Amino acid sequence: MQRLEAPAARYAELTAYYQGRQPLAFLSPEARTALGERFGRMASNIPRLAVNSLAERLRVTGFSGVDVWPDWLRNDLDQWAGVVHREALLYGNSYVTVWADQVTGLPKVTVESATQVAVNTDPGSRQVAAAVKRWQTKTTTEAVLYEPDRITRLRANVTGATTQGFQVVDVFDNPLGVVPVVPFRNSDLLLGEGVSEIEDLKPLVDGLNKSLADMMVTSEYVGRPRRWATGLELEEDADGNPVNPIPEGDRAMISESADSKFGQLPSADLGGYEASVRVLLGQIMAVAALPAHYVGVFTDNPASADALRASEASLTARAEARQGMFGPAWEDVARLIVAVRDGVDPLTVNPRVQWADAATRSVAQEADAIVKLYAAKVLPHSVALAKLGYSESEIEEIRQARRLEALDAAAVDLGSLAV
Repeated sequence: MQRLEAPAARYAELTAYYQGRQPLAFLSPEARTALGERFGRMASNIPRLAVNSLAERLRVTGFSGVDVWPDWLRNDLDQWAGVVHREALLYGNSYVTVWADQVTGLPKVTVESATQVAVNTDPGSRQVAAAVKRWQTKTTTEAVLYEPDRITRLRANVTGATTQGFQVVDVFDNPLGVVPVVPFRNSDLLLGEGVSEIEDLKPLVDGLNKSLADMMVTSEYVGRPRRWATGLELEEDADGNPVNPIPEGDRAMISESADSKFGQLPSADLGGYEASVRVLLGQIMAVAALPAHYVGVFTDNPASADALRASEASLTARAEARQGMFGPAWEDVARLIVAVRDGVDPLTVNPRVQWADAATRSVAQEADAIVKLYAAKVLPHSVALAKLGYSESEIEEIRQARRLEALDAAAVDLGSLAV
């Protein structure tokens, strides 16, 4: 429970940055006063872009060595896997629980948030030794303690992030022999907690938002040319305060006095703010491996598909590194699915996860490359169709249609063959 509670403040801060609700930093009291309630929230949500640009390149396409894809689709993991990746990239950790459905007995896979789940790992084997999940109802706080040999349900008759007052509700055996909670840890280092992808971006994003806010304040107060006039007779209101004889909205200024003079002050140059934004965006691109056309840098779009892939090479390499990082966790999930479904020891199951290509490739390029490999007899027909993105059911339909076309071409009467 203490391990679960420790990163709560950090998770709240990361959530605020991901949603673009972080407070403005580096803002002077004068600028804060000038802003008031006139601009609302001024934030460029680069953190969400950094997380989603990686998560959209992490797509599981299947498993080899085991047949778990029907269970994968039945649990809607083709959609929920993206949530697992986004949570791990944002918070540094996310979790998946595998158990048996109470009604059907089939494997039930649920995606868990790092704000509700924590694990203890064995320092020798680095395997999960125990896990806890905590959530709230209207009147109680519920928790489940997962251990290799048993599962314990706990309840506290209070609400909130409590770590005390729990009473045992139920205890039952764990036939799997392992903790059925799989952690997804986002870190380049062997030891330590998972790290958020936006941790290094926070000061840069704060600086970018500061420059944008300053630019808006400057644009509001001195961005427009201000007019001046002398030699006009001023009027006073009921309180004795002078009143501008020429309202701000009037486009023409008229005076009967020959001594009146009119002029205009130069407007402020906003080019310095643009330069500041460019410098900060350059640093953000370097840290987050985001290409220029992702962050809206004012430059020409890549001229070709090859130039586009070249500009995204760093982002693609980072996505491939995350595939290698999350792959063993998805293989553990597949082991637990097979163990729940077939009643076997999960340690005897050897699956291999398959990922979609992390690089950006056009449909025409992908199809051309696969057709050439098929023509050279490097790939069989079914594998070529799978690489083109067809599902197993669609591949079977294509095979049946090709078989019927071949029989029709040979003028084979299927009715006479059946007789």
